[in-house]
Amino acid sequence: MKQDAARQIASGLHPSILNTIGNTPIVRVNRLAPAHVDLFVKVEAFNPGGSVKDRFALAAIEAAEASGALKPGQTVVEATSGNTGIGLALVCAAKGYPLVVTMAESFSVERRRLMRFLGAKVVLTPAAQKGTGMLAKAEELAREHGWFLARQFENEANADMHSRTTAREIIDAFGGDGPDFWVTGLGTGGTLKGVARVLRAERPGTRIVLTEPDNVPMMQSGIPQERDADGRPISHPTFRPHLMQGWSPDFIAKLAEDAAAAGSIDAFQPVSGKDALAAARNLATKEGIFCGISGGATLAAALKVAETAPPGSRILAMLPDTGERYMSTVLFEEIGADMDDAELAISRSTPGCRFDAPSPSPSPAQAAPASFCKPEAAKMVEDIVAEHPVVMFVLEWCEFSWSVRKLFAAAGVPYHAVELDGAALRKGDLGGDLRAALGVRAKVPTIPQIFIGGEHVGGATETFDAFRDGSMTQRLASLGISFDASRTADPYGFLPAWMQAR
Repeated sequence: MKQDAARQIASGLHPSILNTIGNTPIVRVNRLAPAHVDLFVKVEAFNPGGSVKDRFALAAIEAAEASGALKPGQTVVEATSGNTGIGLALVCAAKGYPLVVTMAESFSVERRRLMRFLGAKVVLTPAAQKGTGMLAKAEELAREHGWFLARQFENEANADMHSRTTAREIIDAFGGDGPDFWVTGLGTGGTLKGVARVLRAERPGTRIVLTEPDNVPMMQSGIPQERDADGRPISHPTFRPHLMQGWSPDFIAKLAEDAAAAGSIDAFQPVSGKDALAAARNLATKEGIFCGISGGATLAAALKVAETAPPGSRILAMLPDTGERYMSTVLFEEIGADMDDAELAISRSTPGCRFDAPSPSPSPAQAAPASFCKPEAAKMVEDIVAEHPVVMFVLEWCEFSWSVRKLFAAAGVPYHAVELDGAALRKGDLGGDLRAALGVRAKVPTIPQIFIGGEHVGGATETFDAFRDGSMTQRLASLGISFDASRTADPYGFLPAWMQAR
């Protein structure tokens, strides 16, 4: 089986998504790097889950399977700021394990949604209890339910994976030589410990630089990490909130302590949140490389290292993840959803397809006059309206249609949807005929159109207004349908954000 898998991978066929973890590219930084050094970044966003934590996730599960600590069908649980949870969700989905993650509520909502999309359950913990709180919750759940706890902050499989994969990829990429400087951030310590010990053994000339948030210098402070009688970390006295999600929880992980004790850190390069944001944005706009805040922080630290590095030095910085899981954070606060003045000026520079210009009148076919209405289609519309108490004539791809669907779903109101552009109505253009007949019946060409108890309510706007003014409650009550009006108090809130802004 292993030989078959190896042959498939060599041919470009992967037996599982898990076989695509690792072998991430090392990319030269051209426009941002000082001229006297060669600056590179290792882009861990190329992992299938979008971050370096895919490596640990696979290693933790496979090591637990091999040791018997993880049984078939057993639930996996872990505390995470998000990336480890996403990686574990991906691995558990591929292998068939249920997953529960605990995560402080302060981390970005994109991470929660990604984990849930991959099938995981996400249990939030109070932000005030910081990383130690989410870790304590994971341990509590594991004890109570007999679940397997992945223990990313102390699991040797974490460091071992980076020794086997990340370190080898770095050395091989540099032609068997290590870079002159390797820059990485403080997280679980798995990357630091695993890569550093290989570089120390094989390329001792490589200087290993650890970067932390400048307002949270836990490792650099030299203050030992305290632990309780059960070995759990106690919140470190130097911890302060910072921008780098995934870095520097409120304790020093055991794997990071191990690396420090082994003499694996040559220098510290603290970095500010402001510099991290600027580096991430510059990397995107000037190099086309998309990373998160922690990646920006590592690059900012590498640029500081470059200032005093000897000419010709080769510097490698780790970029832990992609920027897409930071869209609700300060990283994107200056990135608008609507057109800015410059974009509006471009739009207005030609006459067509403009938001600030009147829309053209509908064509005869769109307006659907009676001459375009087939009698059999008109009867079919009437039959559908008569048969179902609540009917929506919708389009699969239409944002307004989906907003109305979500509104009725939130209210718990059952409805029958006729998808005019769906595959079932494509034969003989039945969907088009129904739409033309509907245009005559409703006297407007737009979609969606909603009918309650055989009566035409209108399109999305009229439906939202009917929920807002209470008339929808009366219409549905006459059919014996009740719902919780508090769940639909803001019907326009079901529109996509870009539509609400308009």
